[in-house]
Amino acid sequence: MKLSELKDNDKGVIVKVLGYGAFRKRITEMGFVKGQTVTVIKNAPLKDPVEYSIMGYDISLRRSEAKLIEVIPIDASINDDYFTPYHGVFDNETMKLNLGNKAEKKIHIAFVGNPNCGKTTLYNSATGSTEHVGNYSGVTVGAKTATANYNGYKFELVDLPGTYSLTAYSQEEVFVRDYIINHKPDIVVNVVDASNLERNLYLTTQLIDMDIKVVLALNMYDELESRGSSLNYEKLGAMLGVPTIPTVGSKGKGIEALFAKMVDVYNDMDPIVRHIHINYGDLVEDSIKKMREVIAKDDNLVTHLSPRFLAIKLLEKCQDASAYVETSSVADELKDVQSSECAYIEGSLKENTETVITDAKYGFIAGALKETYKPAPFSRRKSTEMIDAFVTHKLWGFPIFFLFMFITFYATFTFGKYPQDWIESGVELLASLIRNTMSPGPLKDLLIDGVIGGVGGVIVFLPNILILFLFISFMEDTGYMARAAFITDKIMHKIGLHGKSFIPLVMGFGCNVPAIMATRTLENRNDRLLTILISPFMSCSARLPVYIIIIGAFFPTNAALVLFSMYGIGIFLAVIVARIFKKVLFNSQEAPFVMELPPYRMPVARVILKHMWSKASQYLKKMGGMILLASIIIWALGYFPREVDYSKDFDGIINETQVSIENAQLRNDTLVINTKTKDLLDLKLAKSEEHQKFSYIGRIGEAFSPIMKPLGFDWKMSVSLLSGIVAKEVIVSTMGVLYQVDE
Repeated sequence: MKLSELKDNDKGVIVKVLGYGAFRKRITEMGFVKGQTVTVIKNAPLKDPVEYSIMGYDISLRRSEAKLIEVIPIDASINDDYFTPYHGVFDNETMKLNLGNKAEKKIHIAFVGNPNCGKTTLYNSATGSTEHVGNYSGVTVGAKTATANYNGYKFELVDLPGTYSLTAYSQEEVFVRDYIINHKPDIVVNVVDASNLERNLYLTTQLIDMDIKVVLALNMYDELESRGSSLNYEKLGAMLGVPTIPTVGSKGKGIEALFAKMVDVYNDMDPIVRHIHINYGDLVEDSIKKMREVIAKDDNLVTHLSPRFLAIKLLEKCQDASAYVETSSVADELKDVQSSECAYIEGSLKENTETVITDAKYGFIAGALKETYKPAPFSRRKSTEMIDAFVTHKLWGFPIFFLFMFITFYATFTFGKYPQDWIESGVELLASLIRNTMSPGPLKDLLIDGVIGGVGGVIVFLPNILILFLFISFMEDTGYMARAAFITDKIMHKIGLHGKSFIPLVMGFGCNVPAIMATRTLENRNDRLLTILISPFMSCSARLPVYIIIIGAFFPTNAALVLFSMYGIGIFLAVIVARIFKKVLFNSQEAPFVMELPPYRMPVARVILKHMWSKASQYLKKMGGMILLASIIIWALGYFPREVDYSKDFDGIINETQVSIENAQLRNDTLVINTKTKDLLDLKLAKSEEHQKFSYIGRIGEAFSPIMKPLGFDWKMSVSLLSGIVAKEVIVSTMGVLYQVDE
């Protein structure tokens, strides 16, 4: 029967994975292999996708994809033919070591691991870095570098993107693999989730094939122990030939032991280190041997790659491996051997070579853990199960989702108002201080109207942006973002987007730049391009100051509702555009929806605060750089030229009016004082308006006025809108400069 036919809470044993290409590769690498037990957890609120449990973790598949997996009910007769045998390992006598220059005491270390294994948390603890940590796949979408010192050694640590394997399925996998091959780190720290070893160790087996130095960090080891499981990690490390250190990244535990182990491995002083070969069975091993004999004829092929790793990749029909050997002197011979050996394996075992090798890896992992790991009676994490009962419920899932979004916007506007008022008062106080203490002149005008009027008009929105990122970070770190993608996938699918597109699009509410970078988590190129194209419709934090000004001016009594609606309009337009683009530009085969649903974890306050400070510092740097420079330029263009032919003698009339006010004050004539004071303000405003009109920026604005006139914009608004090309926040600072009026 098909996996899609199982009902909630039903269990089945996988007997075959159908399909082909990217889906088959990804699904087998994530543990859907022959002999594994899979449990149906629940359907999404819209009945698609479906949540399954396998190898101790939860994953979502669409029903169309679940139909490609054949299972038998758990209570049916199951024989040993359904399970991949454990062939063990054998030592490699020709381990290739990257010795480096030991005298430098500088060690290049790469952190590699599955998404949700706590890799970036461990990296942050080890380096004191502030890289963002999110409890879903694809937060780290580029290499982040930091340094640390230990016992006279300088560590150059690189946090690589989270990846399930080293195939060419996604950009992350290609990036990680190419980094290891081209940059040749002295040590690769393979971070694994200790509470989910079977799935996480699949990546470890691929690193073993690469002939590189590896240290295994058993992260979140406290979760393994709290569940009542036990692991002889020293014996496991000896079997793998890889030193193994328990760590708890969120609490900084095991960092010093990890550093010490890396120094020992770097100096070839750890007795555990040896390079093993995973035994894939006689049939596959014979093919690997034949491939290696041909590869050995060209020394250039093994300059950067382990010959065994290359042979395995060729047997897996990896396109990148085929491209790598294409210019070799033995390319034709390799192609013939590859074709014949793949055909022989598939004919003998009645299975695709990719699946055969993947099954063998999981067979090895199962055998190794059988000797070293004693699991507690498995049950889903109760806290995760209880929370999911509400947030992914068929009735309550969407209302809870919209409630979270509304609370986010409500808190952003309401709670941000108080510190916003404090900052605004501070800005006004600073401007008054300068106004009352400095003598008149261009410098005084620059400080008050240019710097304070421009930057001060933007800095007041810092609390709103901090609160917005607080909520986004909280949803990411707890694991709720993945659930949001799970419940919205069917809707996203209907409008032509992949369910994973939801994550980058929500990140777009913070900033469109990291949102576009986060589209790397989408394996299909067309999905990435479509998501990138509609990302600008997501209202980023830079637009928040503009929204708040509009709402404060026109809708002060319904601020939260209007703000929510403005974000909603952007989403609605994104849907329309996505539908059009999908039909016109990207009408191609859809990518499978295979996404892990990580357990809920309590976010670490220190990490969230670091992330908020990181975003705040970026915003402050932007204000101290781009926005300050833009404000000064706008002020200068509006301040000069000083010699202007006014339509009337404003200075003479202003002086006469001031004299009239002084005389009226002597007579205590209140009516004349009030009338003349109003006239004085009108005169100053008229002079300022006329001066700005003849200034350089006024001339620029007048030139663009015909274009903007259909929108009802005057030249000031036209210039402000044009300045937003540099950065959206500059619109506010430009308006702050252009609309300056004396008290």
